[in-house]
Amino acid sequence: MKIDAVLFDMDGTLIDSEPYWLASEIELMSEFGYEWTTQDQATCLGGPLERVGQYMSDLAAGQREGSYFHHSLVERVSQKFHSGISVVPGGLEMLFDVKRSNVPMALVSASPRVLVQAAIDSLPEPFFATSISSTDVRNTKPDPESYLKAAAELHVEIGNCLVIEDSLTGVQSGSASGAWVVAIPHIVAIEPGPRIRVINSLQSQTLESLISLFD
Repeated sequence: MKIDAVLFDMDGTLIDSEPYWLASEIELMSEFGYEWTTQDQATCLGGPLERVGQYMSDLAAGQREGSYFHHSLVERVSQKFHSGISVVPGGLEMLFDVKRSNVPMALVSASPRVLVQAAIDSLPEPFFATSISSTDVRNTKPDPESYLKAAAELHVEIGNCLVIEDSLTGVQSGSASGAWVVAIPHIVAIEPGPRIRVINSLQSQTLESLISLFD
């Protein structure tokens, strides 16, 4: 198995941002008299944000349009990001290990550029050769466009890329692109497949150990 690049999802996979999204969703929907549930969170995991905004609008009986919820969420999460964000357990170690292996990396997210840049700026080193946000593509996850764009910008074949994801939406995107996919589910179950492997955490993992999952 030849790996020419590692493509990381951001929210929940590398950056422990899901608590910020959940808190923002709860706060926003409470203003419309709706109690946000874990099922709602699972339904919206992985975006895209336009779909999440419309979902919230429907729950609020159309009191505001989907775009209002979409942009309000981004604003609230952005404010929380600037208060400090953390990397998931094993995430930083994985970044350093891939860097030592001289394998290029990309950050590929369904979040807008403002949040992607805030996450990149929070890391101790410039790990990523490129980054793709929802702002940079016409069709975000589960469409494969963002992963295909990342591979093109890195000048590598997508079939030789390893995608690391946590959501079903992201795994669908990575799988549809033709990449190898390692999934780290934490809310919605993900089934393994011919080019999909499932692990519990990045802790104690290395690039070599992830590649060996496909042996």
